[in-house]
Amino acid sequence: MTITSGTAPIESDSPSTGVRIAESGVPEIETRGVYVYGWGIRVWHWMTVLCMAVLSVTGYLIGSPLPSIGGEASSHFAFGTVRFIHFAAGMILAVGFTWRVLLGIVGTPLHREIFMPRVDKPRFRRDFGAEMKWYFFMRGEPNPTVGHNPIAQLSMFSLFTLPTIFMIVSGLGLYAEGEGEGGRLDRYFGWVGPMLGGSQPMHTYHHLAMWAVLVFVLVHVYAVVREDVLGGMSTVSVIVSGFRYFRGKEHFEDENAPEEKE
Repeated sequence: MTITSGTAPIESDSPSTGVRIAESGVPEIETRGVYVYGWGIRVWHWMTVLCMAVLSVTGYLIGSPLPSIGGEASSHFAFGTVRFIHFAAGMILAVGFTWRVLLGIVGTPLHREIFMPRVDKPRFRRDFGAEMKWYFFMRGEPNPTVGHNPIAQLSMFSLFTLPTIFMIVSGLGLYAEGEGEGGRLDRYFGWVGPMLGGSQPMHTYHHLAMWAVLVFVLVHVYAVVREDVLGGMSTVSVIVSGFRYFRGKEHFEDENAPEEKE
């Protein structure tokens, strides 16, 4: 079996491995691989996963606190600890998202797909219909994509990128409110609360944005696992190793459309 990374072939099997495969009777599948995501994207992805998990749990507890604990507050400080963890995770998320924006600016077009879906490309519009059929079980396989497919680009932009930006801005606005008038954050984000209608609406919208991201997470996990298992492309391991592999010859070329220059 030969795996290619970019244009250079890599012989992955020793003679003894080939003999073992032949003796097993298991059909061998030709595989191609391409390096898609560098370490910066991968570290940001898993850091964001961790931050979102922490923020969701602590944010829920802040919005719906546990029953009061008896005794002096100074002896346990439970709610203060929850708030501190929430604020720390939010700051890490904000710094990480800024890093991701910088990677999108200096990186390839693939790195900008979650910020600017490539709707101007003919292939995007053509593949959108094919992907819709794939998700509704009207096709046996999706069109091969190196980065995100068109539906993934639009869903990530609308259900992840925009809500995340809103949560960061509104979160800093809430923190500025707690810091007090005249503070450093109040000078930069004190306008957020009045623009959203006051403190309580800002809390509510911030909370709703969390649920939008959680809905995205459920859909995202389902889609990547389904694509990995049924679509002939590695979508789970790509965010671990950085390599996307295409399994089987039918996935090497787009059979459903002629070649186009974009």
